[in-house]
Amino acid sequence: MTRDFKPRLRPLDFKPVVYQGQPMWFLHDPLQLSQKQLFLPQGMGPLLVFMDGTRTVEEIHAAFCAQVGVELDPQITLNALARLNEACLLDNDAARSAKQTQLFEYRLQPYRPPALAGHGYPADPVELSGLLNSYAPIQRGSAWQGRGIVSPHIDYERGGPVYAKVWQEAETAVLEADLVLIFGTDHYGGPGTITLTPQPYATPYGVLPTDLDLITHLAEAVGIEAAFADELNHRHEHSVELSAVWLHHVFQQAGRKPCPMVPILVGSFQHLVSNGKHPRDDGRIAAFLQTLQRETAGKRVLSVASVDLAHVGPGFGDPFVMDQARRAQLTDEDRQLMAAALDGDAETWYKQIAAVEDRNRICGFAPTYLMLRYLGPSSGIQVAYDHCPADAEDNTLVSICGLLID
Repeated sequence: MTRDFKPRLRPLDFKPVVYQGQPMWFLHDPLQLSQKQLFLPQGMGPLLVFMDGTRTVEEIHAAFCAQVGVELDPQITLNALARLNEACLLDNDAARSAKQTQLFEYRLQPYRPPALAGHGYPADPVELSGLLNSYAPIQRGSAWQGRGIVSPHIDYERGGPVYAKVWQEAETAVLEADLVLIFGTDHYGGPGTITLTPQPYATPYGVLPTDLDLITHLAEAVGIEAAFADELNHRHEHSVELSAVWLHHVFQQAGRKPCPMVPILVGSFQHLVSNGKHPRDDGRIAAFLQTLQRETAGKRVLSVASVDLAHVGPGFGDPFVMDQARRAQLTDEDRQLMAAALDGDAETWYKQIAAVEDRNRICGFAPTYLMLRYLGPSSGIQVAYDHCPADAEDNTLVSICGLLID
C-alpha cells in the first residue's frame, strides 16, 4: 500500500452476529465477489467508518485511535485492510477485476438462475406450486384487465397472503399480456440508476423469455454503459425474482406458455431528496420513459412494481418501537401513498415521500415512481395491505400492499 492510498469500502451489509462466542460484525458482500467470509470484532466497527476514500491508511488509523481513545498498534489497521482486500471488499482494482470476471461468467449463462430457489422457496416446481397455492384458497382470478400492479418483494413466509391476493386478482391481465415489465428495487444500485440485463430470468417452472429488442432500445436511451454498469446486481437481487416466480406460477397453473418479461432494477432517489431535486429533471429517466412508451405502444403491457413500503422501528435505526399509535399513523401515511399510486400520480407519490425526507424508508420509492410515470393517470383498487414483523419482539415492521392499477 502506498502512502497516498485512500481505502474505500464497497457497498456492504453489516450484520451483528455471535461468532466463536464473540460479538462480531459479519461483512456481507451483496455481489459475493469472493468466497471468503469476513467477521470483524464489534469493537473494530468504527475503523470501517473511516474507510470512505478520503483518508490515507495513516489517517484512518489515527482517526480510529482517537475514536476508541487508545493508541493502538498500526499493524491492527494494516491487517484489517489486508483481510478486506483479500475478500474483495475494498473498492479497488482487485474488486473491479473480480466483478468483471463474474459479470463475464454471468453473461455466458443461458439464463439468470433463480437465486433463492431451495432456501427462499422450494426449488421443486410441484412443491413450489403447493406452497404458493397454500397462501389463499384456489379460485379463478377476477376479470380485471388493467395495466399495472403493485406486489411485494418481501419473503413469502411473511408476505405470501398479500402476494396471493394481488396475483390471483391479476390472473386475467397476466394471461392476456403481450409483455410484462417488472420494476424492482435495486437495493445496491447507484443513485438513480436504471439497470437492465439481456439474461432471461429462470424460475423452478422454467425460463421466462425476455424481449431483447426492447432491452437494446432502452439501453441505448439511457446509455449502454450506464444501463449495464450494475448488471451483476441482477444475479442476487430478490426484488424482481420474487414477483417473477408468482408471474410464472400464474402461467403454469393455467397451462400456458409465459409471455416475455423484462426486468428493470431501479436505484435509490435519496440523492434527489437530499439535494432538493426531482427525477422529472433527470434526462436519462426521461429518455428511458419516452423510449419505453414508444416501443410498447400498441401492445398489451402489464407493469409490475415489485416493491415493499415502509421499513420502520428500532431494527431500522428508529429511536421508537412500533406501538399501536405509530402503526395507525403509518397505516394512514401508507394509505395516502397508495391513493397516489392508484391515481397514477407519480408527482404526488414523489412529493409525499420527499416532503418527509423518506423517513419511513419506502423501499419501492424509485421503481414505483418510474412505473407510475410510464402508466400515467389511472384509477384502481387496493386488494391487500399488511404489516410484517421485522424483529423477534415485533417492534419493527415492514409494510406491504397489493394494488391493481387500471
